[in-house]
Amino acid sequence: MRILVVEDEKKVASFIKRGLEEEGFLVDVAYDGEEGRYMAETNPYDLILMDVMLPKKDGLTVVRELREKGMSAPVLCLTAKDTVDDIVSGLDSGSDDYLTKPFAFAELLARVRALLRRGGQDRGAEIHFADLRLDPVAHKVWRSNKEIDLTAKEYALLEYFMRNPNQTLTRTMIAEHVWDYTFDSFTNIIDVYVNYLRKKVDKDFDKKLIHTVRGAGYVLKEE
Repeated sequence: MRILVVEDEKKVASFIKRGLEEEGFLVDVAYDGEEGRYMAETNPYDLILMDVMLPKKDGLTVVRELREKGMSAPVLCLTAKDTVDDIVSGLDSGSDDYLTKPFAFAELLARVRALLRRGGQDRGAEIHFADLRLDPVAHKVWRSNKEIDLTAKEYALLEYFMRNPNQTLTRTMIAEHVWDYTFDSFTNIIDVYVNYLRKKVDKDFDKKLIHTVRGAGYVLKEE
């Protein structure tokens, strides 16, 4: 899952980014309101962490403008302000939750997971495809009840495939969802990781699930 962190304090942003990446999330960072709005408008994010006090444009204004443009991703506001009026203003702007600074990373992570579970598709529910099973909470994968040991990047790639089965995923689509904002989709690293994943998911099984679509990308499907 891809998360945007909009935070002008670089140490705080780095702390959040590192912690979320250790949990298997893909994280982009913006350091002011205008950059945050641009990135949120031009990239598909599953969640946005938005600081309220930002240079160039404050976080609540950014959230309000994004909601007016139809952005539906959940937003968790981060701020040192903790009065009732501040919290109400944050929620009224279109934010889904509010966390005051300083905070423990464990609480931030719990709120992130809770927000990702909301909505029509339960992000915390297990995903099944053929004899593959993926647990988004425990970050575990099984095929025919045999657990498969994946790196964080392999796991993120497989999760993207399993959330979009029977669809051709181009290298650009994969780069946008599994790698970071500055990733060069013209390198062969995507092909390398798909090959890694195939060796773990398909090698020991007669039925292959990850297929190449020549000239287009890859697809997860049953033959």
